[in-house]
Parts: sequence; C-alpha cells; structure tokens
Amino acid sequence: MIPAGFKGRASRLTDIDVARVGRLIGAGEDEIRAVIEVETSGGGFDSHGRPKMLFEPHVFWRELGAGPKRTRAEAQGLAYQRWGTAPYPRDSYPRLTLAMGIDINAALRSASWGLGQILGGNHKAAGYPTPGDMVAAFCDNETAHLEAMISFIISEGLDDELRRHDWSGFARGYNGAGYATHGYHTKLAVAFKRWQAIPDALAPACPKIGLGSRGNAVRHAQQRLTDLGFDTKGVDGIFGANTRAATVAFQKAAGLARDGIIGPKTWAVLLKEN
Repeated sequence: MIPAGFKGRASRLTDIDVARVGRLIGAGEDEIRAVIEVETSGGGFDSHGRPKMLFEPHVFWRELGAGPKRTRAEAQGLAYQRWGTAPYPRDSYPRLTLAMGIDINAALRSASWGLGQILGGNHKAAGYPTPGDMVAAFCDNETAHLEAMISFIISEGLDDELRRHDWSGFARGYNGAGYATHGYHTKLAVAFKRWQAIPDALAPACPKIGLGSRGNAVRHAQQRLTDLGFDTKGVDGIFGANTRAATVAFQKAAGLARDGIIGPKTWAVLLKEN
C-alpha cells in the first residue's frame, strides 16, 4: 500500500549498497553512480521525503486511450499527445494527485520514479507486479530504487552497454530515441569520468579473501557469516579452516561456486542477505 502523501521511511542508499548491487551485474560503482547522478542528481527522495517523481502528460494521454477519461484529463492540462507541449512544473505531485483522481493505475504508470527514474509502466521490468507495488517500495528505501533500476537494465539488455561504457547505446535504451537531444550520453560519460577519480567503497573494504587472509575484511566476513547462521568459530580476523568451511556452506546455500574464497560475487550475496 502506498503511504499517505507518498511519505514512507525514505531510507537512504549506502555506499555498500551501490557496490553490492552493481556487482550483481558485473558493473562497478562508477558506472552505477554515473547513471544515478544523471537521472536524479544522486538522490532518490525530494525535500519532502517523497520519491523523486516526474509526471509525464504525454504518457498519461497514451495510457488513458480514447474516451471520456482522456477528454477530462486534456481539459485539466494533465494529458496531451506530444512531449514538450507544455513546460513541466517544479513539483509534479499536484499533477499526479489530480491524474489519480481520473485513473490511479494509469497515473502511476505515467510517472518516472526514484533514483533511476523508472517509468511506472515499466514496473514488471523493474521487478514488481503492479506500479503501486513499485511506488510503495520506493517510498520505503533507496535500495529498492537501485535494485529496480538494475532489474530494468537487465530486462532491457543494457548491462553489456553499461559494462562496455557504450554511453550512446545505453542512453538510447534507457532514455529513449531522443537521448541525444538531451545529451544523456555525454552527461553519462562526464559523470563516469568524475566518479572514476573517487575511491570505490567496496574494493578497499571487501577484497578477495581466502585461507591465510587476515584483517578487517576477514573480520567483516566472519561477522556476516555468523549473523547468517554459518559458524566461523569466532570473529578474529583470521581466515582459517573454520571460516573456509562456513564460507563453502554459505556458497552452497546461495547457489554460488563452492571455492571457499570470498570474491566479488560472494561478497555481493553475503552483503545482500538479511
């Protein structure tokens, strides 16, 4: 259920979330950060704690189809056939509220939501059965925004473009045929270059570790494994036989390669599990 006023917990994304989710598709933090920066300037919630949202009247026109609902929406300035017919207001929520009074589902489908500005009509590609389910999750936390964005990227077959840094190809699939008009590809390239100069969060804290490894990364992994019910026989920062056994057991349960080594794929799942 969508919370009143679209105000939920509004939990923010952490650096580890960006690294974890990005590695699920083999993309680095810099690629993911670049997309987020271009889409929403780095944040998924507005100053009122609501998911950032842009209501699209031309999409609402299409969603409603011919009939009295479209006629009513056009009369209120909520629907028109072509993008750019009228300027967008600073706050789209009043428009959305009026549109929901005409058709809730069509209104939610006609808005772009959250960190990745996922169109409500793409809810299934983002991993949700209905647009309302997606919006409700987005009111809760930015991690849901990011995971939906990654699901959409995978669904649209854009993960290869993202990994290759084919910004034109990625923008064409993510932002539509008019991407060049808005310079999305160049904005992505610039943002990516900027993030490349900033140290990653996951790489220093979560390096590849195995038998004989020592230090804070091992201690972090041991604590996570123990919390999840895989006993390392202590959290001492030393990757010994017991920690390896716990790692193999975790990898087996998670459907990962059982090599006893905690690398990018195992870290990603280990940090995701609750």
